[in-house]
Amino acid sequence: MTASQKVVFPVDPSEQTLIEITRDGPIFIMTMVDNENRFTTEMCKAICDALDHVADVVDKEELTEAALLTRGQDKFYSNGLHIEKAFSVPGFTDDIYMPMLNKILMFSIPTIACINGHAFAGGCLMAMAHDYRVMRSDRGYMCMNEILLPSPLPAGMSALLRYKMQPHVYRDVVLMARRFSGKDALANHLVDAAAEGVDGTFELAKQLARKISPMAKSGSFYSMIKEDMFPEISSRLMMNAKL
Repeated sequence: MTASQKVVFPVDPSEQTLIEITRDGPIFIMTMVDNENRFTTEMCKAICDALDHVADVVDKEELTEAALLTRGQDKFYSNGLHIEKAFSVPGFTDDIYMPMLNKILMFSIPTIACINGHAFAGGCLMAMAHDYRVMRSDRGYMCMNEILLPSPLPAGMSALLRYKMQPHVYRDVVLMARRFSGKDALANHLVDAAAEGVDGTFELAKQLARKISPMAKSGSFYSMIKEDMFPEISSRLMMNAKL
């Protein structure tokens, strides 16, 4: 895969494109292109297929510098699950959505979420599954709104938030549905950096991606170290999956 190539998922041209993969030097850029980027069976499968594609390229080219950057478009990173479509599929949360989060969490090269806009509920969880996060500071919020629906949080989702957030922040996220702007998210260590505008956020995320891309030279040890970091998150995300 060269810098000029774009690979889309699903690969079938008769299906709507949900994910685009491009490359900028050592950075693989995964762009979600379905407007609000709500999670359905099709979206989760496209993300997983795209991750497999990136991993295959890294292995085949024996890359010693590589990072994955994910982003949305316009004012949305992801607005969470598409409730009607998601819950029309039996076992969607356990068998499809949470295994996708686990795949991101344990991915074999550094991952950066470029949060260009709103990251609500499932979108917030996807961002938190990455190794690093860069968020737009002048527009968009991160939020878990389950308490307002109301809806419970499955153990895997709770574990992901609990281990990635400070205790008082986790409390406010799950019990108050607090919305965090980019500046608030940075102050509360939900993200690693923030910048103004879509372009500014993207450029800052790419700077971070380039900085950490040499960590890919560790190969399988990168994901092995993450397995040691997050055993409870991974086990709870996968505890009810029928794969």
